[in-house]
Amino acid sequence: MTHITPPCDLNHRSSNEFPVSKIIAFFSRKIPRPQSGAGKANLFKDIEHLIRLAVVMAIALIAFVVLRAAIVPRSFGQYGHYRGAAIAEIASRPIAYAGHDVCEACHTDIVDQKKLGKHIVVPCEACHGPQAAHANDPASIKPPKLDTAGLCARCHEANSAKPKGFPQVATADHSGGLACDTCHQPHRPKIEDDAKSATGSKK
Repeated sequence: MTHITPPCDLNHRSSNEFPVSKIIAFFSRKIPRPQSGAGKANLFKDIEHLIRLAVVMAIALIAFVVLRAAIVPRSFGQYGHYRGAAIAEIASRPIAYAGHDVCEACHTDIVDQKKLGKHIVVPCEACHGPQAAHANDPASIKPPKLDTAGLCARCHEANSAKPKGFPQVATADHSGGLACDTCHQPHRPKIEDDAKSATGSKK
């Protein structure tokens, strides 16, 4: 009868072994054996690197929670992916823009000119800037005169990315350095036929 050792693999046993021997060897591997002191030390040595990894991950998690509490505002996420307190902060700022309705209520003559041109759709403060202070105290605060040579070019400088039907010019060639309001009325920029014949300028 062939001697059987428990650690052996059953698949590598001789085909001449008795079935009982194979069964004994199988169950002998299943029976737990008491570990000696050296075995316990080896077990701890095997899992020591896992314990170190767990400690490092715990420290990293604690550091993340502490940093997040210190850096991220408390109101973040209150109403969505932004600071909830930002709404009150923005509302507390002084109003800068008056709104085109306020402008048109006083400057009715300008409104009449704009109705004759395509700038009727352009809000006043798009060119003149925020004018709430002027609307609150029109006698003391006057809007500064605009530099049309640079202002108009913001929209009308020739650019291939703009729609072809949008009025645009190469300002260096078109005006020769002159301010746009030398020939154009900003609120109604189209030059009429009689003005063209008088100034000899082109649209």
